[in-house]
Formats: sequence, structure tokens, C-alpha cells
Amino acid sequence: MNQYVSIFLKSMLVDNVVLIQYLAICPFIGMTSDTGKATGMSIATTFVIILATAVTYPIYYGIMVPLKLEFLETLIFILVIAALVQLVEFYLKKSIPGLYSAMGVYLALITTNCAVLGTTLNCISKNYNYIQSLVYSLGTACGFLLAMVVMSGVRERMKSSTIPKFLQGKAILFITAGLLSLSFLGFSGLIK
Repeated sequence: MNQYVSIFLKSMLVDNVVLIQYLAICPFIGMTSDTGKATGMSIATTFVIILATAVTYPIYYGIMVPLKLEFLETLIFILVIAALVQLVEFYLKKSIPGLYSAMGVYLALITTNCAVLGTTLNCISKNYNYIQSLVYSLGTACGFLLAMVVMSGVRERMKSSTIPKFLQGKAILFITAGLLSLSFLGFSGLIK
């Protein structure tokens, strides 16, 4: 059990997909202007990350490795992720149309969200078994959610703050992201 907790915390904090691995920067900057949108995007991405890992792991070890097709892993994984994103898109369009319209183009961008592909590839490269891979993907998804919600909170706070003219806009966002990234580096010695 300690092993799974360690994998979860490490993937969420130490190897945070946004603030340490620098993946998924597009939604991190584009969808964090509102906490509701950031949370909705994170939940949709969480679902896709976990489902993509659950589907790609058996495909890789059950089909690709026996047939010696490992060189196709990126292509196959992207196709699987694209199909899963379409399922999420259909579900949101029917069930939560407000969130669907608020996410706009960023929903379709989950297909090319490098956090999803990076998580599936990391599970293979770290030689995790199936359960460890699912725990890793859950931790990664929670880390993505954490980064998105923290950044959206900071951005909402910045709306009521006085920011020097030369730092307004994207400049302050990237400075803030850099400072958040530095704060997450503090977790690196805590969890092994």
C-alpha cells in the first residue's frame, strides 16, 4: 500500500505534469482565467488520462510487444486518446452543455494534450504494472487539477491587484507559472 501512495504522491507533486515536466502548458495558460472552467477542463482531462492509461497499457503489452510493434506506440496511443476524447466530448455535449461550450476549442485540444500522451508513455517507460500505472495516472491527473486550480486562483486574485503596466498580460502569467514551478521543486526531496 505504501508503494501505491508513494507513486500517487510522486506523480502528483514531485513529477507534476505541468509545473515540473512542463507538459500541458496550453490549457494551463488558456483555461485558468476562471476557476470553474479550469476545474471542468481538469476533470475532463483526468477522465481521459486514467481511461487512456487503462486502455493503452493492455494494448501495448498484450498486442504491441508480442508482435514487436513497440515502435508504433506513439501513433497507436494518439489514436486511442483521440477516440477517448471524442467520447468525452459527446458526453459533455449531451450532459453538460454549459461546460461544453465554455471549454470551446480546449476540449478538442485534450487529444493533443501532451499530459495525456506523456502519462501513458511514462507508465511504459517506468515499467509499472497495470495497477501501478493506474495509480500513476490518477496522481498525474490530480497534479494537473491541482496546478490548474492553483493557477486559476492566482489569476482571479490578480484581477483585483495592481500590476505594473509592463508586466500585464502574458508576462505576469509566465512569471507566476515559474514561481509555482519553483515551489513544486520543494517536494522533490520529500518523496522518493
